[in-house]
Amino acid sequence: MSRSNKNNLQVLYEDNHLIIINKRVGDIVQGDKTGDTPLSEVVKAYLKEKYNKPGNVYLGVVHRLDRPTSGAVVFAKTSKALPRLNKLFSTKEARKTYWAVVKDKPPKEKDSLVHWLKRYPKNNTSKAYKKETEGSKKAILHYNILKKLERYFLLEIDLETGRHHQIRVQLSAIGLPIKGDLKYGFARSNKDGGIHLHARKISFIHPVKKEPLSIVAPTPPDPVWDACN
Repeated sequence: MSRSNKNNLQVLYEDNHLIIINKRVGDIVQGDKTGDTPLSEVVKAYLKEKYNKPGNVYLGVVHRLDRPTSGAVVFAKTSKALPRLNKLFSTKEARKTYWAVVKDKPPKEKDSLVHWLKRYPKNNTSKAYKKETEGSKKAILHYNILKKLERYFLLEIDLETGRHHQIRVQLSAIGLPIKGDLKYGFARSNKDGGIHLHARKISFIHPVKKEPLSIVAPTPPDPVWDACN
């Protein structure tokens, strides 16, 4: 699957203060050790060309999504909007809803999962514990079954905390690894190297206009995702 570039960028929303992109599987939001062009630079190139801007384009990274996931990502277009957006996300006033595809039926139609997650940077993983352990952070999510597919189940997930690989780890901890997620126990990888985890919807009060904003990101073109819609 092709990654985003300035010519195929999926812009979900844009105004003078912020831009929301539908991230493709394989896009990295911010630069990392791979040296691959991050989505932030792609968006800058898009804005530079669209508005014929001389010099550098300002763009602030507000939050991230894991490389193998897809969905809505918010960037700040002004230095005024960035700290306000950062505050919305850090105080959990921005509501993020995800879709995840899992193979087995969850134990309950809907439930809240509470774990203590500890990050292991050496192999870039996190592990879920039932009780607080040294260096762990509390993680809470709420899920419900949206749809039974032919071979899978579609879950809708609301995050209460934002921990490293949180949804992937917590679902795996109850025996529900996400489709394609080899790192957390799914048997087979997806052809595109991604996983079936999608940041479906993001809602918050606009940091400047003070109006409610709710953006839905279409799922990637893929037979399993198509069956979810």
